[in-house]
Amino acid sequence: MGYDRGKLEALRRKYGESHGGEMFDPKFRRVADKIFSKSGTRLAPYSGIPTFLSAPYREIAADNPDFGDLQVAMIGVPMDLGVTNRPGARFGPRALRAIERIGPYNHVLECAPTHELKVADIGDVPFQSRYRLETSHDDIERRTNQIVDAGVIPLSVGGDHSISHPILKAVGKKAPVGMIHIDAHCDTSGLFDMTKFHHGGPFRNAVLDGVLDPSRTIQIGIRGSAEYLWEFTYESGMTVVHAEEVTGLGIPAIIAKARQIVGDGPTYVSFDIDSIDPAFAPGTGTPEVGGLTTREVLELLRGLKGLNIVGGDVVEVAPQYDTTTNTAHAGAQVLFEILSLMVFSPAISGKGA
Repeated sequence: MGYDRGKLEALRRKYGESHGGEMFDPKFRRVADKIFSKSGTRLAPYSGIPTFLSAPYREIAADNPDFGDLQVAMIGVPMDLGVTNRPGARFGPRALRAIERIGPYNHVLECAPTHELKVADIGDVPFQSRYRLETSHDDIERRTNQIVDAGVIPLSVGGDHSISHPILKAVGKKAPVGMIHIDAHCDTSGLFDMTKFHHGGPFRNAVLDGVLDPSRTIQIGIRGSAEYLWEFTYESGMTVVHAEEVTGLGIPAIIAKARQIVGDGPTYVSFDIDSIDPAFAPGTGTPEVGGLTTREVLELLRGLKGLNIVGGDVVEVAPQYDTTTNTAHAGAQVLFEILSLMVFSPAISGKGA
């Protein structure tokens, strides 16, 4: 087939003077109209005050909070008092906010979540003390209770993985929730050094508190030498997909297994950045080689579309161990994917068009 000069002229007439936001396909036009101004400009990704996913910032009072019409509240939890190895995840929320370009369009799920949901970055959990772990957990539970009681879905950025326990105490207080947990570690170990409130044990604590249903929990990407610590996972009835199984099973089969296990019930998504191989995300406290690739993680998360997601978190980004910012970038992308899933969650009512 030869060069089509007629087609070129038609393209020139249609696109030669159009601006970047002038789309003709209704699917793309629907997105562009939300993002571009009438003059054809959009917010520069490197400008303005950084927030999670460039969502609007909304200040919510610590006492007598008013969440207005919010559907999802993204909140930072800069606390890493529960780490067993390298500290630094307290800097995770700030690092994710500083990533300058994530979204706004999810081309696989075909949504622009910060434009289709009533969502805001509500800042960080107001902590009473930077030194007391148990007090910090009380503060996290209190703030998450405020969010949940207002009918808003919490999407949290840690911080170490111990933050998931107080969050689940709020999310699952009426009835235990299921969970899709993507991590290198099961995080169901017992007491260490006179405390059970550390990042190696939040999900044992949550099950024993009656806020997490182990029969509706799947843990994906598990690997490493701490396997002997996860006896509670198996005893309680959680399902484990080890990293070594991923290649043989394939991501579609793992997605199908996860969907079967959690079913239609309320489900929490907890994502530890160390689930990703340190070749892609070295900035974390307990890196484990042999992990998931970023492409596998995105495929896995996108396969959860339509599940009843009632909350989520991204944890354990410790940016100082990664000079490339790749770890924070991966964490921010995962945050975007979880928020995108919330567009389709039955837990969201009155979704924007």
